Amino acid sequence: MSAINPTSSVVQSAENISSGGQNDGFSDLNIDEFLQLLITEMQNQDPLDPMQNSEMLQQIGQIREIGATDQLTSTLGNLASSQELVAASGLIGKEVQALADDSTEISGVVDRVTVQTNEDDSRNVKVHVGGKTIDIQNIRQINSV
Repeated sequence: MSAINPTSSVVQSAENISSGGQNDGFSDLNIDEFLQLLITEMQNQDPLDPMQNSEMLQQIGQIREIGATDQLTSTLGNLASSQELVAASGLIGKEVQALADDSTEISGVVDRVTVQTNEDDSRNVKVHVGGKTIDIQNIRQINSV
């Protein structure tokens, strides 16, 4: 039975994930999969050469850091989405020039704003000019009426 090194590529991959780096083998590993992998690693360690307390504390610290980073990322994403909604609602009644969702150039007055929720629970803020829908990021110019 071989020992599993606690500072193996699993831990290094977690550091890469939390720092935004990429690693070919683990680039699509989400937080739940990483934690499951880490728990499995700890359960399958060599009983004749167990992990040192300092190593275990280091890994627990990394788990907490990854969890906090994941929560911060989610919070910042929600904040950015809320700011987009506030900005879009301020466009109601203003003339915009933009690229519509159907890839046509459009110019007109914003009459309403909607929020679409995607399958991954992300939100897209859309402004409406006449019968056209525009992603707020595709607005090129804003003119006061």
